[in-house]
Parts: sequence; C-alpha cells; structure tokens
Amino acid sequence: MALSSAAQQRLVDIDALRGFSLFGILVVNITVFASTYYGSGVSDPQFSGPLDQAFHALVALLFETKFYLLFSFLFGYSFTLQMQSAERAGGNFVPRMLRRQIGLWLFGAFHAVFLFHGDILTTYALLGVVLLAMRNLPQSRLLGLAAWLIIITALAWIILGALQLLAGETSDAERVMAQADAARAAYNGSPATIIAQHMRELPQMLLVLAFLQGPCALAMFLFGFVAGKNRLFERLEAYQLELRRIRRLGLTVGLAGAFLYASGAVFRPGTGWETLGLGSGILTAPLLASAYGAAAMIWFQSGKGKRVAAFLAPAGRMALSNYLLQSLVCSLIFTGFGFGLVGQLVPGAACALAAGIFAIQLVASRWWMSIHAYGPLEWLLRAITIAAWPAMRKKAVAQAR
Repeated sequence: MALSSAAQQRLVDIDALRGFSLFGILVVNITVFASTYYGSGVSDPQFSGPLDQAFHALVALLFETKFYLLFSFLFGYSFTLQMQSAERAGGNFVPRMLRRQIGLWLFGAFHAVFLFHGDILTTYALLGVVLLAMRNLPQSRLLGLAAWLIIITALAWIILGALQLLAGETSDAERVMAQADAARAAYNGSPATIIAQHMRELPQMLLVLAFLQGPCALAMFLFGFVAGKNRLFERLEAYQLELRRIRRLGLTVGLAGAFLYASGAVFRPGTGWETLGLGSGILTAPLLASAYGAAAMIWFQSGKGKRVAAFLAPAGRMALSNYLLQSLVCSLIFTGFGFGLVGQLVPGAACALAAGIFAIQLVASRWWMSIHAYGPLEWLLRAITIAAWPAMRKKAVAQAR
C-alpha cells in the first residue's frame, strides 16, 4: 500500500528527529571517550580551566540525560510502526519483535565489549521485551507507570544526595584519580587491555543502567508508545496547541532542572550537591527532551525546517549503523585502537570533533540511502527480524512490492 505524501513527510520528520537525537548522543558519548574522569565525581585536572568548565557545563546543561530520553521516546513510537508493518506483512508480531530484540542485544553486546562500555542497545533490547509484554495495557496505566518510574527514580537520587550532605561524604579524590589514570593507560594500550578495561567498567555501568538510565528509558518507551498509538506525528495539525505547551513548559522547567544538574556536576562533583542535582535533572530531563522534540517537529513544518528535516532524515533512517559507527570512530581517535588521544583533547575540541563527525555522517548517510533501502546494520537487523534475507538496494525493494 502506497503512503500518501503527508504520511511520507511525517516519516521523514520522525527520521529527522531521530537523526537530531543521534547528534546529541554523540556529543555526550565523545566526552566520555575524551576523559576517563567522566562521571567519576572528580574533575579532570587536565581540563580545569574556565573555558574547559564552560564547555563541560554547556554539555551537562543541554545534552546530558536529555538526548537518550528523546531517542527512547522515538523507540517507543517506532514500536507502534513495527506493529503496523507486521500487520501489513501478515506476519506474527510477537516472534518478529522477539527476534528483533535478540538481534539488537547482540549488537549491543559487541558494542559494549569492543567499542564503548556505555552501550545502551542491550538495555533497549531488554526493555523492548518489557514493552512488548505491556503493549495491551490501558494507555492510562502506561502513562501512570511512566510518570512513576521517573518520579521514584528522581526521588531515590535526591534522598541519596541529602544523605550524602548530612554525612559529609565526598569522593575519595586520590583513589578516583588513580583509577582514572589506570583506565587511561589501559585505553592507550593494546586491543586486549582496551577490551579488558571495558569489561572492568561494565559492572559499574550496569548499576547506572539499572538505577538511572533503565527506568527513565522505559518511561520514555511508554510515553512514545502511547504517542504512537494516538498517531501523534501523523496528526500534528491536531496537536499543535499541545506541542507548543510542551515546548514552553519543557524549556522553562526542564532548563531549571538542567541548571541544577549542571551546577552540581561541574562545580560540586563528588558531593551530595552533585547527587541532588542529578535527582532534579532526572525529574525534569523528560520535559526538556520533550521540548526539544516538540520544537523540532514544529519547525520541520516550515519551509526551511522541511529542508533541514530532509537533510537529517537519512542519518535517522540508519540510526543503528550511525550509532555504532560513532563509537568506532571515537575508539580510533581516543584509544589504542588508533591515535590514543584520551585525556589530550580539551572539551571544546571534543565538541567540535563531534560536530565534524556528525556532519560527515549526514553526507554519507544521504549518499547511502539514495541507493539502499536500509543502512547496513538495519538491513542485518531486519533479516534477523523477518528471518529472511531482505533486498538491500532500493530498486530491488521496489520491484519486490
């Protein structure tokens, strides 16, 4: 069945929003690659100048804890598109989605071990199974559960921060610095030491996923799923007022919480103030992420916005390939797999590098998707999903329809 021009434009907008999310994720991830002090509770002594702190604050304020939430929302929204695709193909939805989640988990496991310990794909794969099990619950229950996941997670971190302040606890700077220096030496070593360091850091990352990113990502899955069930992006004209309200509320409340988060992370690391800031950030980040998404979707309806959306969309259509490619490029730049520049690039240079990498990805994605129907890893994931080898090139796909 051919899609109308309006429906095709909505798919372009969704892909463009996914591409926009990819850039935000890259900005955060590249800061993790660039310094082994990231998230340690101690500022990197190599980058303690005012300009370095300004860039750190900018990334924390506008990017950290926001863009993976926007990407998670789109995952939940796309889940409904996958359901529609399975119905059109006449296939059984549950086995298809289970195979898809298995494939996604395998990609994530490879990513975490060989490229980047901060992988999110394995978490998405597991939470996708949870979403699959919950898909028939009433929408009001899904929305309520999503809200409580965020509230409870935020309150837990706020209480932990308050307890830290009462106890006067701070990070053991000497121990943290020794661990960071050891990690830097490992990342500058052989492939074996790099992989071993990834494995050493995975248990700590699992705690972060279990008590921070996992619950918040599931909440955004649920919000996105409900939005998809109500065809939010396909009926943008009917939701213009709501989108503008989300943009206004998200920017005001979300930026206030982000300011508290950034202040603690940059100026009071390793103290209860940082943890309190994290709690406030968790509580308000979904609002700021939603404001980003609402503002982008409103802008994509304008003349200039449509041109920007058309340029971003190919990168979003092959988001999995681009996400892993970002980690591969960062590994080659910052670890012993390549140039070993970890700890050597100032935050401003790392941000500029992220912009350069993404610009190249935009051009490369546009070229690739002009010829192919799927990104390379999207094609492989689709093969796992449908248990068959799909055509890769656009012409072959068009002839098969």
